[in-house]
Amino acid sequence: MTRLATCACGQLRATCQGEPATVALCHCLECQKRTGSTYGIVAFFSRADVEPQGEARQYTRSGDSGSSVVFHFCPNCGSSVNWEPARMPDLVAVAVGAFADPDFPAPSVVIHKERRHRWVADI
Repeated sequence: MTRLATCACGQLRATCQGEPATVALCHCLECQKRTGSTYGIVAFFSRADVEPQGEARQYTRSGDSGSSVVFHFCPNCGSSVNWEPARMPDLVAVAVGAFADPDFPAPSVVIHKERRHRWVADI
């Protein structure tokens, strides 16, 4: 199976082959800031199965683990499409919303539940 993730304007893309290794819902404060929502949902794919296309800018920050995370975002519309967590060098993280696919697999992992907004359903 081939899936395409794109930014809002379509300039930055990531073509992903096969099924994600895992899909996670994250309630951390940094994901909340990145998405502008109360959580982020990410699909982790094998690095060999992700082909990025288009011009990207990068932003690097420390993750909760202390390792760096490099985010790739569109310089035109600002959407983050994928990122690379240093602690998982064989995987690429892709924003599930960038696939714009209501049939995308649901998260199987929920992390940082302690930071969940109390009015968000506990999944």
